[in-house]
This record gives sequence, structure tokens and C-alpha cells, in this order.
Amino acid sequence: MKNNWKYQLLLILGAFIWGGAFVAQSAGMDYIGPWTFLCVRSYIAFVTLSFLMPLLDRIRNVNAPAGDAEKKYLLKGAFCCGAALCLASYFQQDGIQYTSVGKAGFLTTLYVVLVPVLSVFLGNRIRWNVWLAVLTAITGIYFLSVSEDFTLAFGDLMVLISSFLFAVQILSVDHFSPHTDSVRLSRLQFLFCGLLSTLPMLIFEEPSVERILAAAVPLLYAGVLSGGIAYTLQIVSQKNLEPALASIIMSLESVFAALCGFVILHQVLLPRELLGCALVFAGVLLAQMPEKKQTAV
Repeated sequence: MKNNWKYQLLLILGAFIWGGAFVAQSAGMDYIGPWTFLCVRSYIAFVTLSFLMPLLDRIRNVNAPAGDAEKKYLLKGAFCCGAALCLASYFQQDGIQYTSVGKAGFLTTLYVVLVPVLSVFLGNRIRWNVWLAVLTAITGIYFLSVSEDFTLAFGDLMVLISSFLFAVQILSVDHFSPHTDSVRLSRLQFLFCGLLSTLPMLIFEEPSVERILAAAVPLLYAGVLSGGIAYTLQIVSQKNLEPALASIIMSLESVFAALCGFVILHQVLLPRELLGCALVFAGVLLAQMPEKKQTAV
């Protein structure tokens, strides 16, 4: 049954886990650098989804790709999506060191607005509500991130860049997933993300087993819960919910990020920043309004 309340609760739980991941990412920076965090969490997410793959296959009633051509296409798609995910996640991870968890959550969610805007380069038209969403979101960014001397904070800028890159990653997934298994595509993109972040980690940072173990809790949360469990909840729930409702519920991760930042890290947003958050969230909701279908006379 579509829009069953049980699946709504499961997806809300997934959004809550994603919101909490911003706290985990912020806490992890106390021990290791952004490349190290990204690298290790990606491998953990890959292993978690590999472990959950049999369950997900039974839920979706699908089998592994059989032909060589399909496997090659899956690897090609996973590499492209993984490269975009690697860049997006790095900018987010680096930027979260210099901004609050709540601001990072709302700024990241802007990918919902950016996806339809970027899709115009793929030949899609932009509906009126998307233009209104862009205007509302830009106004929100001003109140959220731009200071009185009209400068954009470095951390907020990094997260905004990551939001743009996440939109590119989503469009990449949208391009490859119709022709291959989306769950396997996601699993392998985590593998390529880990591989691509390994070299920068070794060049620009000094990872050590002691520091990684010190960041074990944030890493396990980001890799197992955010990368594996929450993704599984999304797969199970979206199958039983209307797309528009599912998108709105998933965008709640920004609200949960702000709440978790306040409760756990005691990060308080100023009234001006709260207004910006509200406008950004309104822009996200506007961008997800379904297009009205014309009925025949």
C-alpha cells in the first residue's frame, strides 16, 4: 500500500541517521583529516552494503548482472558516480570543519534545487516552481552564510561547492541506474570513492592506525549507519511510498542535522541563520512540487 505510515517512519529514521552523520563527520575531524575520513568511511560503506546485498536482492527480487557488457557498464557507471561522490564528499568533509553542523546540513540539501537546474544542460526544461525555489534558496543562503560585509564564510563556500557536486553525482546516478542495478551501482561507487581518496590521503595527510581507531565511532556511524543501514531503509521505503512524499521526508535530514548539532555539539544558530535555514528548506520543498498532469477533455 502506497504511503503506508510504517514505511514513512522507516524513511524518517533514515533521514534522522543522515542528519546525525553531519555530527559524526564533524566529530571525526578531531582525530583525522578529511581525506582519511572519506577514504575509511567509503570502504566501510562498501563492506556494509556488500553484507546487506543478499537481503536487498530478496526485497527487490533481482539478481546480479550476468552478461559481460552489463558488468562493464556497471563498472563504468560506478567509476563515474564514485568520482563525483569522492569530490562532493571531500568538499563537504573539509567545509564542515569551518561551519556548524546545522548550516552544513541545510546547504548540502540545496542539491535538490540544483539537480533540476543542471538537468537543463541535458535537454530538460525548468518548471516555474524550480525558478521560485532557486530564488528562495539564494535568499536563504544570504541570511544563512553571507556576513554583513557581504563575504561568504570559507566553510559555507566549501559545502556549497559540495552541494553542486552532489547534484552532478545524482545526475550521474540518474544516467546510469536505468540500465543497471542501482543498489550494486551504489555499492561499487563507494568502493571507487574509497580507492580514489586513498592516494590524496597518503599524499596530503598522515593517517595512522591510532588516529583512525580514535575516530572509530564517527567512522562506523558514517560508514555503517549512514552508508549502509540508512540506504537500505531508503530502498525498502521508497518502494512503498509516492516519490514526492519520499523526497520531502528525505530532505528532513537538514532539519535533523540542525537538531543534532544543537543537542550533541551545542551549536546554536542565530535568528538570522534560522531564517536562512527556513528559506533554504522552503526552496527545497518548492523544487520537489510534482508537475500537474493535464487531463484530457
